[in-house]
Amino acid sequence: MSETRIPLPNGVRPPIGVYVNGVELDPEKDFRVDLDELVVNKALVKEGNLGFWRWFWGAFGIGTYRKNDLVDIRYEADGRAKVAHDVPFSTPPQTD
Repeated sequence: MSETRIPLPNGVRPPIGVYVNGVELDPEKDFRVDLDELVVNKALVKEGNLGFWRWFWGAFGIGTYRKNDLVDIRYEADGRAKVAHDVPFSTPPQTD
């Protein structure tokens, strides 16, 4: 099974709510917190830098689309609800 490990931002502690591309994940089956990391039970992908040709076509309004997962974490700090938006993570290496 593929998984993605995401370092928790400073101040984020359980209980938390995790959203991938705006869809809430179920804490009992979709993710777990392992010390200071969030472990999502699927491979998430971050789009890399734009190459010249993708930038060139985009300048003319011709889009190219690749998978680019967005992770948000809802948590409480100092008695207030907060959201860590677009939490950075690394794409796991491909295993064949």
